[in-house]
Formats: sequence, C-alpha cells, structure tokens
Amino acid sequence: MNAVTPGIRRGLIELRQHFTNAPDLIGLFLTPAITLGVLFFLRNKTYDDSGLSVATLALPGFLASLVAFNGLYLLLNELVLDREDGTLLRAKTIPRGMTGYFVGKIVSVAASVTMQVVIVLAVGAVLIGGLSPHGTGWFTFAWVLVLGLLAALPLGAIFGSFLDTRSAFLLTIPMMGLIAISGIFYPITALPGWLSAIGQLFPMYWLGLGMRSALLPADAVSIEIDGSWRHLETVMVLGVWAAIGLTLAPIVLRRMAGKESGATMAARKDKAMQRAF
Repeated sequence: MNAVTPGIRRGLIELRQHFTNAPDLIGLFLTPAITLGVLFFLRNKTYDDSGLSVATLALPGFLASLVAFNGLYLLLNELVLDREDGTLLRAKTIPRGMTGYFVGKIVSVAASVTMQVVIVLAVGAVLIGGLSPHGTGWFTFAWVLVLGLLAALPLGAIFGSFLDTRSAFLLTIPMMGLIAISGIFYPITALPGWLSAIGQLFPMYWLGLGMRSALLPADAVSIEIDGSWRHLETVMVLGVWAAIGLTLAPIVLRRMAGKESGATMAARKDKAMQRAF
C-alpha cells in the first residue's frame, strides 16, 4: 500500500493534466468528433430491412474500438515516451517507485478511456439516437467495459516495454486492419467466413458485440452470428485475453525495468538523433 497509494495519486494527477491540456484533449476527442460527424449524416440510412440506422449500429462498435485501441495505445505510447525521456529511470531510483509508476499509469489511462467512452456515448446518444438499453443493459455495458480494459491495458504495457517511438507508430497499421475486420462499423456477418473467423480471435469483435448487446434494442440481435449476443463467449474470450496479458505484463515490465540505466537511455537518444539527422 505504501507504493499503491502514491501510484493512485499520481494517476489522478496525470488524469487531471490530460483533461486540462488542450493538445491532450484534441488527441482524445478529434477522431471521435470526426467519426460522430460522419455517423450523424448516416443516421437516416437503414441497414437492410432491420429498421435500424447504420449510425445506430455503428456507434456501440465505435465505443468498443475506443476501449481497445486507446486502452492499448495510450499506455503503450506513454511507456515508450517515459523510457526515452528518463521518467521511467527516475521512477526506478525511488523505493517501490516502479510499482507506484505502473499503478499511476493504469489509473490514468483506464480513467481517461472510461471518461472518453462515456462522453462519446452521451454525445452520440443525442446526435444519433436509436440506442435503447434493455433489461440489464447498463450492467452489461459496465462489465464489457471493465473486461475490455483488462484485455487491452496489459497488451499496451507489453508492447510499450520493447517498442520505440517509430515502431509504436507503425503498430497503428495492423490495429486499423483489425478494426476493419471486427464488425465495428458494420455487422461481421457481411464479411467472408474466413475473414470473420480471424476477427473473432481478437478482443475487438467481442467488445463490439458486448456493447451492441448492451445499447441496442433487443431485436437487433437478429443481425448477429447465430442470432445471439453470445455473452458467455464474450466473457470467455475477453477473459482469456485479460488472463494472458495480466500474466505476461508483470514479467515483461520487470525485465524491461531491470534493463533501464543511464547508458541505455543515452544510447536510445543517440539513435533517435541519428534518425533525425
């Protein structure tokens, strides 16, 4: 607790900085704002004979992509930058500093993503409409969000432990491809069978399915695979990804922290300067 409490405090400070800093706010909300604008103009276009608008169907999936993409990429990017500017090395010199550092990062990133999702959901519900949480919809929304973060955050920590700035940027390319085959903006049933099978191996599809089951009318299930929300499968797949990530992340992070030194940081800076010039 001597390390966790300062870590939580650090995470709350970083969260306040994110939401009071204009560049950070632009980074968090520019893409969602553009996407919501596109969906707004599609709100009157229906999908086949389902009676549901394309925008209404896409909004829950878009929320899922925010959880998966930002949950992974925000933590990854912060770890990469903190390794390169010496923040991580300074944390290592403080007793239990690494524990506090990682707790703070998890708190700040998880809270940032959650607030982003809630704000985008609120704005989307007003601009697009059509959302109709039924029964235990909000409870489903909550556990899907939590499981999604548990699946995404450890992956961000793992990748952030060994990627550099350039490699971290290139990771966005396969992430965008994964979004395209995960049924985020249109039902996965519209994809070829082999491609939809690949999409179902990753958390993003199941996050989208869970969000749709929570936020769409009950009869929207007719456009899903087997006409089912498959909650049990959603829990199992997200749970497996979370378990794998939570098992591997502490191991990878400990090894990464153990290798951090003034010499390695200087070598990274020299390498970055060579690329720049």
